[in-house]
Amino acid sequence: MTSSTAVTVEREQRPTTIGGVVGAPPVSRAETLVSRAVSGPGSESVTMTAPFTGLPTAVLPQASDWLTRSAFGRAREAQPSWAATSAAQRQRILLRLHELVLARQREGLDLVQVESGKSRLDAFDEISATALVADYYGRRSARLLAPRRAPGALPVLTRATHTRHPRGVVGIISPWNYPLALTAMDVLPALAAGNTVVQKPDNQTALSALWLHELAEQAGLPRDAWQIVLGKGSVIGDAIVEESDYVCFTGSTPTGKRLASSIAGRLTGYSLELGGKNPMIVLPDADVTKAAAGAVTACFASAGQLCVSVERVYVHDSLRERFLAEFARRARALRLGASLDYRADMGSLTTEEQLRAVSAHVADAREHGATVVTGGEARPEAGPLFFEPTILTDVPASAAVFADETFGPVVSVYGYTDIDEAVERANDTAFGLNASVWSRDTRHAQEVATRLKAGTVNVNEGYAATFGTVGVPMGGMKESGVGRRNGAEGLLKYTESQSIAVQRGLRLRPGRGVPPALWTAALTAGLRLLRRMPGR
Repeated sequence: MTSSTAVTVEREQRPTTIGGVVGAPPVSRAETLVSRAVSGPGSESVTMTAPFTGLPTAVLPQASDWLTRSAFGRAREAQPSWAATSAAQRQRILLRLHELVLARQREGLDLVQVESGKSRLDAFDEISATALVADYYGRRSARLLAPRRAPGALPVLTRATHTRHPRGVVGIISPWNYPLALTAMDVLPALAAGNTVVQKPDNQTALSALWLHELAEQAGLPRDAWQIVLGKGSVIGDAIVEESDYVCFTGSTPTGKRLASSIAGRLTGYSLELGGKNPMIVLPDADVTKAAAGAVTACFASAGQLCVSVERVYVHDSLRERFLAEFARRARALRLGASLDYRADMGSLTTEEQLRAVSAHVADAREHGATVVTGGEARPEAGPLFFEPTILTDVPASAAVFADETFGPVVSVYGYTDIDEAVERANDTAFGLNASVWSRDTRHAQEVATRLKAGTVNVNEGYAATFGTVGVPMGGMKESGVGRRNGAEGLLKYTESQSIAVQRGLRLRPGRGVPPALWTAALTAGLRLLRRMPGR
């Protein structure tokens, strides 16, 4: 496919747009949610706008360093009481929250759409993820946190127990792109473990986090157990790092590195989910139609503003032209829209900064000789921040989009000749967050998946299979992060591990008058006997 042909097709078949824009939540409702954020006399404020329209959504108080530290003080006072609440009671609160999220999802969907610019179906992914997280920890956290007996050094005489204690106050810094799902994935297990939380969501999507905070209190969570501070990281970031007993951050790799350096001086724990340049490999036996349909979701859900979305696709040369034609056809068929219903397939970008970044990547790719198969343009008639789903080929290594994260609806498609080459090229990145493999032979695909250096790998799916399976950990290798969310690890990282052993009877050193040689010989015989005992 030549560049001139691609441009002609692009101009003739552009994604349709859908009207019916709604600008903002009712002022009274926004004010009620905003009142939940930490504020004080003389607090500065910022006015946020809706990506769909550019119209104001809410006026947000901006916490100072002092107000942020005060919030941590209240959280620290509340923590012992919350930790003393039984794990079973904490579970019941999460299960009530699960029901509230589902019952009141319409308002949550509206808020997520208005603040982030997502399509409604993409917004529902956040509702479902939030419910799944509340359900998972609402049914399992007590069991995961329960003290565990371990075989002692000497059977019967040594009794060992492994216990878990909450860390104290957890500081959580959340991004704008998944304001409900990522709040739930990080905040809820921290609370379930008996910690209190001070969260700083991004200003752009603060109302969504505050909505979940409101529902959590209605489910029975004490108010000071989870506090929300709003503000710039340059103003309140130091307070969060210095006051937290554990820090959980989701954002860019450069910011994550700076944060880790600051935290290291305090020797406190942290987890970081950072950037990605996620690959998808289409194996020679893959179903082209299914792979192309999967790629549309993997690349363009939430307008590509998803940490685990696919930005690189490697297709075997025998399938490349067929895949590319089908992929482009489906991308062009996507409906762009700003309506608060399920008519639109793809929403807009969230911020002007993202629009500039995406536009710059596409322009740079063109300048370096890449072919725009479809898309490549902003769509201001749909809304101020809309950008077409864009497919590139012939992308050289010199183009910024080749290796740098775009975080938008832009994907590069490459051919390959053998699977070893595809794996090597997929792994040839500083990142390692998510990957995807497509094949009719799922066993072979799983074998390929194990060779990919990524924290999560999906077979015959882009990202949703692992993203929605709360029981398995999610996180990055290499520069994509440290630590994991979800699963047992997502809960236990918020705890301090403690081992207690009680020794009875026989000491673990020779008694008075017992020759060391005789004692060690007897112990050696005992160790050999222990090795043969079942259950050891």
